[in-house]
Amino acid sequence: METVHAIELRHITKRFGTKVVANDNIDLTIDRGEILSLLGENGSGKTTLMNMLSGIYLPDEGEILAEGKPVSIRSPGDAYAHGIGMIHQHYKLVEVFTAAENIALGLKGKGHDRRTVAAQVQAISDKYGFGIDPNKKVYDMSVSEKQTVEIVKVLYRGAEVLILDEPTAVLTPQETERLFGILRTMKADGKAIVIITHKLHEVMAISDKVAVLRKGKYVGTVNTADTNPQKLTEMMVGHAITLNIDRPQAKYRDLRLEVKGLNCRSGEGLPVLKDVSFQAFGGEILGIAGISGSGQKELLEAVAGLQKAESGHIFYYPPHPKSDIAGRHVPVDKAGEELVGKTPGQIRKVGVSLAFVPEDRLGMGLVGSMGMVDNMMLKTYKDAPGPFVDRKPPRELAQRLVQELEIVTPGISVPVRRMSGGNVQKVLVGREIASTPTVLMTAYPVRGLDINSSYTIYRLLNEQKLKGVAVLLVGEDLDVLLELCDRILVLCGGRVSGVVDGPAATKEQLGLMMTRVGGGEEESRHE
Repeated sequence: METVHAIELRHITKRFGTKVVANDNIDLTIDRGEILSLLGENGSGKTTLMNMLSGIYLPDEGEILAEGKPVSIRSPGDAYAHGIGMIHQHYKLVEVFTAAENIALGLKGKGHDRRTVAAQVQAISDKYGFGIDPNKKVYDMSVSEKQTVEIVKVLYRGAEVLILDEPTAVLTPQETERLFGILRTMKADGKAIVIITHKLHEVMAISDKVAVLRKGKYVGTVNTADTNPQKLTEMMVGHAITLNIDRPQAKYRDLRLEVKGLNCRSGEGLPVLKDVSFQAFGGEILGIAGISGSGQKELLEAVAGLQKAESGHIFYYPPHPKSDIAGRHVPVDKAGEELVGKTPGQIRKVGVSLAFVPEDRLGMGLVGSMGMVDNMMLKTYKDAPGPFVDRKPPRELAQRLVQELEIVTPGISVPVRRMSGGNVQKVLVGREIASTPTVLMTAYPVRGLDINSSYTIYRLLNEQKLKGVAVLLVGEDLDVLLELCDRILVLCGGRVSGVVDGPAATKEQLGLMMTRVGGGEEESRHE
């Protein structure tokens, strides 16, 4: 008897223009009661393939079968009619509405009034253990609560096949484990679940099967129990790569930033940084850890001049002549330059650079309607000696970044919004590194990046460290911070819980400090 799959994709092909083949003759099956991870490098066609299944794109060739029958999916409404729902990376919620109001949006007919929807949402929440309040306003929700609303929304519409695009990208380890528990409950209830992700340890923890795409082509599907991260990486990339993250030691280490008693408030007047003090050194990577909303973003913005300091000091020390003694502290021979009160432009000229990768990569630093060349010029056009701007240097920089970072783009003058999210991210991080900073602050630089691209970013950060740059790295993957960073500063509720030695710290220790259940003493200064 022939197996009937929840979803079967046959010979699916999708082209954009005449040059880009996003999906090339792909066959894929999705079954009930299973969690399938969809892996591939940035630009491999994962999200495009699932967007066709969810009715956002139409395939140019091939057919889709639902429960063994050919179906036409020309809109998200068609997808829901066939029991398919997708939870996207960027949430589509109205902030001033409640969870129930957001879920009812767009639904027609009787039985969708606020009270009825709230009751049904509560029933779904109780069944799967979501713990969501139907009457809570979205603007009062955490990131994980907003994601929960999106999941409940597709379940409310009758989805039996759920597609989650990078569901853990902005979740803490605790929130991720809670989400995985919910997904396992839904799997036991017979749902078919597809997760698009780059995090191999999560793939091994949650999925039953793994399907791999490479450069728009289907490589194969394997049972998770029969594989490992190394084998999956080879399937994605096409060749073996090492999964070890290097932590080289710089030849010298000199004080570059000193933050003393820094206090900042949000636009609503709420304290976001409270008496924050620490030092950052050239020739080291200082990791910054904390649960979402602990002040990481505000701290980097305060140093960059984008967040007003209510009180406190931020002193900058220029690079000191290099010492030939590895790891030695180079003494400070002059007073630091006060950065508080300076404009972002003045701070950039000192050598302090910020590469912040937000949830929306085009939300800060890049203009989606402009190509790579023009986006390179955003950082340099004010330095032109006259009214005319020389486009040759930014063009050469764009071409170099494409080659060095393996950025996939139809052309350096094509709007960056037409590039995949991971490639946009490479443009953002690469541009900041190319500005030759003496302090490089970067937040979530590998968010949403595939394994190969992530290791490229790690290599670039280590190169900056070895050049004597002070690298401040806000990350959400504690395993990476522990492998890559020399020291790790932990924030909790806008305060410093402690600063620990990277090689000696443990994930459990950081987790306790992040929730202030325990703390850590700052390590010795290696005098």
